[in-house]
Amino acid sequence: MNQVFRSPDLAPTTQAAEGLPRRRWSVAEIEEATRLGLFDEDERFELIGGEIVPMNAKGFQHEVIKTALTYHLVKTVPDEFRVAQETTFRMNEDTFVEPDFIVFRRSDGLAGLAPRTALLAIEVADSSLRWDLGRKARIYADFGIPELWVIDAVSRTIHVHREPRLEGYRNIRAFAETERIESVSVPGIVLTLSELETF
Repeated sequence: MNQVFRSPDLAPTTQAAEGLPRRRWSVAEIEEATRLGLFDEDERFELIGGEIVPMNAKGFQHEVIKTALTYHLVKTVPDEFRVAQETTFRMNEDTFVEPDFIVFRRSDGLAGLAPRTALLAIEVADSSLRWDLGRKARIYADFGIPELWVIDAVSRTIHVHREPRLEGYRNIRAFAETERIESVSVPGIVLTLSELETF
């Protein structure tokens, strides 16, 4: 690909756990490859440190909770905030993730969405729970996202992560579906999972 899609400071390879080098992608290269039809627009993956990470298929319980949560957020999020659903969240030149929901200030706008403007990320997980609670949570923390909620669609538990630092979130607490959660980063976002209206 044309060098215009990659900074000269970005190393050309990454190194996998088994020690073999792998070609390192930039976000711009992935976007251009998708534009050229090398990736299907509906193909689900994230780019983590230059490596393409396929995303698991979503189960029915994931979709039930995501649909109910969409309805809840649209009705309740204060007007000074906005919620993007399943957007490509560009963290830096070689990393993007696709959270189920990301909340930011209306004044920052979607075009200004970046780690410094994101306030709350929400992931709904069934088959991806281990990834969302592990490596992906550390990525959110590394980039300073103030608050992360990971909703286990199977056990209906919400894992609330706060106080990001480089090694992960300092404060992690699990809430049962009947417990009320209030966001500390976005005043006005309140959730009791068992009270969501399902469809």
